[in-house]
Amino acid sequence: MSCCGPTRRQALGALAAAALLPLARPSSARAQPGSVLPTDLEVVTVTDRSAVLTWTTMGPDSNGMPVPVETDGEVWLGPADGSVLRQVFAEPEPTAYHYAEVTGLEPGRRYRFEARSLGVPAAPALNVATRLPNTPEATGEFGTLVPPPGRLLRTIALSNDIHYGEEVSGLITAGLPPGVRQDPGLPPYPEVMLTAVLEDLHRPDRAADHLILAGDLTAEATPAQVDGVHSHLSAWGAPGRDWFACRGNHDRPHLGGEYTGCTPFLDHYDCWGESFTPRQQLAEYEVGELRLLALDTTELDASGGSIDRPQFDRLRELLRADPDRPTLVFSHHPVTAESGWSNIAGPGFILNTADAAELQSLYGSAPGVFLHHSGHTHRNRRTRPDVALPVEFLEVAAAKEYPGGYTLLRVYEGGYMLNFYKTRTPGARRWSARSRGEYFGLLPEYTLGATADRNHVVLRDFSGLTA
Repeated sequence: MSCCGPTRRQALGALAAAALLPLARPSSARAQPGSVLPTDLEVVTVTDRSAVLTWTTMGPDSNGMPVPVETDGEVWLGPADGSVLRQVFAEPEPTAYHYAEVTGLEPGRRYRFEARSLGVPAAPALNVATRLPNTPEATGEFGTLVPPPGRLLRTIALSNDIHYGEEVSGLITAGLPPGVRQDPGLPPYPEVMLTAVLEDLHRPDRAADHLILAGDLTAEATPAQVDGVHSHLSAWGAPGRDWFACRGNHDRPHLGGEYTGCTPFLDHYDCWGESFTPRQQLAEYEVGELRLLALDTTELDASGGSIDRPQFDRLRELLRADPDRPTLVFSHHPVTAESGWSNIAGPGFILNTADAAELQSLYGSAPGVFLHHSGHTHRNRRTRPDVALPVEFLEVAAAKEYPGGYTLLRVYEGGYMLNFYKTRTPGARRWSARSRGEYFGLLPEYTLGATADRNHVVLRDFSGLTA
């Protein structure tokens, strides 16, 4: 990723240094103007009628070290072609981790905005995604989306990478780079973040009809981790009706004594398959006229992806039998060559080249396939198919760490709108701010994604679907 000159390099260096400091609990002392810096401003979500802004307030502790400080939070907003801003949001109580959702906006209109704490404007986060020309944070402006025509038919949440049971976030290999842990006495962060996702999806302003989880529900698929994540999800809704999951590489069959009570698979043991689906099995679901297909793209003891022949045969059979049926496919591993060269782990981290080519060829003969949702890379990213296809290939950021959230797919008669949301419980906002320090503070450069990757509209004929 290219840099933007000496000022940019200095800023990244300061960010990396700050990321190595422990993130203390927010100070409850009354903050004074001039001593607090509102920072890390991000315009995360922009829909047709709303926008979500987040930022953090930092100030010095008694030793002069930066710590989160609880303050007020306000958003001031007005039409981009006007000269007056008015207050449209105020935090209900002081917090260091600000989450401001502004509603009542007009579709297809540009707005000027300012986020403030103690009257001080919040500074954009030090990521490329918030510093490039024409980005909302850099310009102080955003434009609302224009929704597809027709009625809203269905809302589906897309999520992935929960890593239930994980204790250290941000590791690539054993002990490196320095990982991030939850503070002592607080609940495990995967449970905090999963609970926050599920709470959000039952709120009237989100109102998801269904939840799709594209793999890595567990850290290492132990019996306790599988039971724990399945229990959380089952308390939210019924599997196969309200929520649907596919396997990720962390959910693969394992070796070791703690797995021997689970179903044997070759010389491994498949605990995940006992509560979810057996390995390398295509799962098929129907949500009205909408078809959901879950692929198991995992390999034994490897991070890359593949699809076995029985899955391909079944997929081909289904698509040939009803090629025009609106179909959403999800798998843990991304598919496209662009995803391979643009993710930090390289081409070996995604679906292998031969299987990716065959999968996209099948999509080319099935006009009903409109979206392939994947996880694994922990980032928000749309990538181009390797051949001309009217299919969107979408990677969604991890639920378990910064930016910590999910994407809402709102299906209308005339297309769909996609929006990424951070989770907003106090514990989730705190952990999201803490975990942005992963990879020496450079995690946001990779995972947040561009505004258009997180928020966009695709026109398509879904008039045959029912609400």
